Amino acid sequence: LPILLFSINLGSGSLEEVEQSISHLATQLLSAKGEFGQWLYPTLEGETLIEHPPLLAWLIAVAYQFGGVNEWTTRLPSAILSVLSVLLVYGLATEIFPCRQKAIFSSLIYLTFLPIAHYGRMAILDGANLCFVVLMMWCVLRSRRDSRWSLPAGIGLGLIFLTKGILVAFLITAIALLFLAWDTPRLLTSTYWWLGLLLGYSPALAWYTVPLLVQDQRAVTTTKAILYESLRPIWTAVDGQNRLPWYYLGEMLKFSAPWLLFFSYWLQQAWKNRHWGWAKLVLVWAGGYLIAISLLATKLPGYVLPVYPALALAGGAQLTDIWHWPSGKSYPRFWSIGLSLLGVATITVMLHFGIRKAFDLSSWLFFACVPLTMVIAGMLVARQDRQFMVILFWGTYISLLILMSSDPEIWQLLI
Repeated sequence: LPILLFSINLGSGSLEEVEQSISHLATQLLSAKGEFGQWLYPTLEGETLIEHPPLLAWLIAVAYQFGGVNEWTTRLPSAILSVLSVLLVYGLATEIFPCRQKAIFSSLIYLTFLPIAHYGRMAILDGANLCFVVLMMWCVLRSRRDSRWSLPAGIGLGLIFLTKGILVAFLITAIALLFLAWDTPRLLTSTYWWLGLLLGYSPALAWYTVPLLVQDQRAVTTTKAILYESLRPIWTAVDGQNRLPWYYLGEMLKFSAPWLLFFSYWLQQAWKNRHWGWAKLVLVWAGGYLIAISLLATKLPGYVLPVYPALALAGGAQLTDIWHWPSGKSYPRFWSIGLSLLGVATITVMLHFGIRKAFDLSSWLFFACVPLTMVIAGMLVARQDRQFMVILFWGTYISLLILMSSDPEIWQLLI
C-alpha cells in the first residue's frame, strides 16, 4: 500500500521552488565528484550553504548518478524514506502495543494523513527527516528491553541532524529524554544510552569543528555562521515566516480529515491511560513537540510532520478499543454529523472550483470518492456499525491514490 501511494505519478508536475533549490544543489554535487569539501559544505554561486547539512542532497545526487536528472529521481529518495517511515510506524506500534491490530490501525492512520502523503512525495527535508525521527523513537522503545538498542537510536539521531540540523536534533532528544525519565528512568543511567547519545551528536561535532581545522579566520567565520543559521529560527522569523502561536493547530485541523474528528477523543483517552507506556509516549511526543515548535519564531508547514506518528499511535489504540466495544454501546453522535459535514464540504469545494476550472477525470473521481466515503462512514456510525473504520481506511486511501494520479494543479486548491 505505501509503495503504491508514494510512487504513483511521482515524476508528474514541475518541481516546486523548494525542490528546485535542493535539485540544483544535488546537480552541483554530482559535478564535483572528487571534491570532498564541496560535498561536505556545498556552495552555490560562491556562497557556502550552511542552513542545513546536505544529507538529502547527497541521496538525490546518488539517484541522479543512476537515473539521470529529472523530477522522478529528484523525488525518489524522499518517497523511499516515506515508505520506510510507514513500516517503522508499524514497528513502533508493535513495540509499544501488545495487540497487533493496534499496530495495523496506527500504520493505516499514519499512511492516510494528507500531509504525510503530500510532503512524503516531495524532495524536501521535512519528509526525509520524518523517517529518521520515527527510526530513532522505534530504537528508543526497543532500548527499554535491550539497552544496546541505544546505539542504533544514536544513529537515527545523527541522521536527523544530517537532514534538518542541530535544532530539530535537540528537540527530538529532549522528547526522548522526557519519555524515558517518565517511563523507564533506569535507562538514563545506562552506559549504552549515553554512548548512543554521543554517537548521535558526533556528526554535529564534526560538522561544526571540521572548518576550524583549517585554522584561518574564514573557517572560524564559517563555523559561527553555521551555528547562527542552525539556531536562528528560535528567535527570528526566517524568510518572513512569522505566524501566530496556534498556526500549527490550524494546519492540523485543515489537513487531517477525516481523522481530525477523533483527535479530541484520542488525546482524552491517552490522558486517562497515562500510566501506560503508549500514552506517555503520545503525550510527551505530540504535546511536547507541538508546544516547542509553536514557540519558535519561524513557523513552516513541514515542521509539524513529526507530530503525526504520535497521533497515529493514539488513534490506533483507541480505534482498536472501539472495534471491540459491546454491540449495545453507542458512538458519539458528533462523529456521524462531522463525517456527513465533511462530505458536504467536499461537494461544495468541488462545485466552487469546478465552475472556475476544467478538472481532468482523476480530479472529478477524487471529488466524488471523498464525499461518498464520508457519507457512507457517517451512516455506519449512526447505525453503530464498526465497519465504518474499514470504510474510512480504504476510502481515504483510494481518495489519496486518485489524488496522486490527478492533475498536479489540484494540490494548489487543497494545500
